[in-house]
Amino acid sequence: MDARSQRWATAESSRRRFRTLNLTLFLPLLSAVGAVLVARQAQTWQQAGVLGLGLVAALVAFERWTAGDIARVAVPCLAVAGAVWPYGVLALDGGWAAAYYPVALAGSLVVSHLPRHRAAAAGGLVAYVAAVGVLGFLTGSAGGADDLIDLVLFPAGFTAVVTGLMFPNKRFYDVVADMEAEHDREAELAVTRERMRFAGDLHDIQGHTLHVVKLKVALAQRLLRSEPERAEQELREIHALVGDTIEQTRELAYGRRKLNITAELENAKNLLEAAGIRVRVTCDAAAARADELLAQVLRETTTNILRHSRATLVRISLSADSLTVLNDGVDGQGPPEERGLADLGRRLAAGGGALTVERADGWFRTAATSPAAPAPGDRVAAGEAGR
Repeated sequence: MDARSQRWATAESSRRRFRTLNLTLFLPLLSAVGAVLVARQAQTWQQAGVLGLGLVAALVAFERWTAGDIARVAVPCLAVAGAVWPYGVLALDGGWAAAYYPVALAGSLVVSHLPRHRAAAAGGLVAYVAAVGVLGFLTGSAGGADDLIDLVLFPAGFTAVVTGLMFPNKRFYDVVADMEAEHDREAELAVTRERMRFAGDLHDIQGHTLHVVKLKVALAQRLLRSEPERAEQELREIHALVGDTIEQTRELAYGRRKLNITAELENAKNLLEAAGIRVRVTCDAAAARADELLAQVLRETTTNILRHSRATLVRISLSADSLTVLNDGVDGQGPPEERGLADLGRRLAAGGGALTVERADGWFRTAATSPAAPAPGDRVAAGEAGR
């Protein structure tokens, strides 16, 4: 199961749990209350049948509401429940709760799930219940205050209260849905970031190797006739380098790749010297514990020097938490914009580190600090660039 299917299954599982909770706790209660009202207030089997039909419509609406599918049954359920209320007013002799109970329940469920104008619809529902009650009060034989309360005030008030309670309930479900949607968006963003990180690492591995192979092939061509043994050595190194890159790509694909800063430092020195660039390395005793990101910065910087610079001297300073690379390949322009270093800079910054690339005192300076270490400017004095 992929990540998206797993997230969908998790969200669906949450909805099923909410539905099961509502069906278990409230459906039996609503059914029992409705059945008691019908049994106590219906005087004939015909009245019991009509009132029972209204109760069934309300319970169907509730069941569909728990499934998030009330829109499909909203019209027929409201029509049946709404028709039972005037029937009860005209047919029942007192005790009208069984008649307005279905319309109050079904109406509150439908109104709370309307896409818009919910307040107006709620007012209309309460007004309908009150209007039918007024009609029954005006056409009935009795006209006392008790009948006014039983036919108008209590049904309209009950409907208003039940409908009002459904609004925060609906808001709760909306918040849960929003949280699930936000979780999905965060998961998608995490997947996108991981893909970008993977693409950057793949670029670091293969882009670096291909450029080095290009340089070594050119060197081997120049040495082929004058120094065939040296040319053969270069070809053996190219073969080994390609094999190592294949292995690193496989490790990256399976999440096992981890750069070794000591090996990267030695590799950078050898490559730069092979290109005719003098290298000065300053490395303290704790440098072997340097963060893997610093090794990636060193690799990317070495590739950039070989590809873009006309350097004759490179200074590399490495400690457990910082890396500084200086080269004298200044051509009068600013440092080139490199996507690889920019991506590494963002990854360092995300963990509290920093990366700077600048031109200073006739040198290109790349300085990086691993997370939890001081910023490059605090560790490397500006005058160091001129040494």
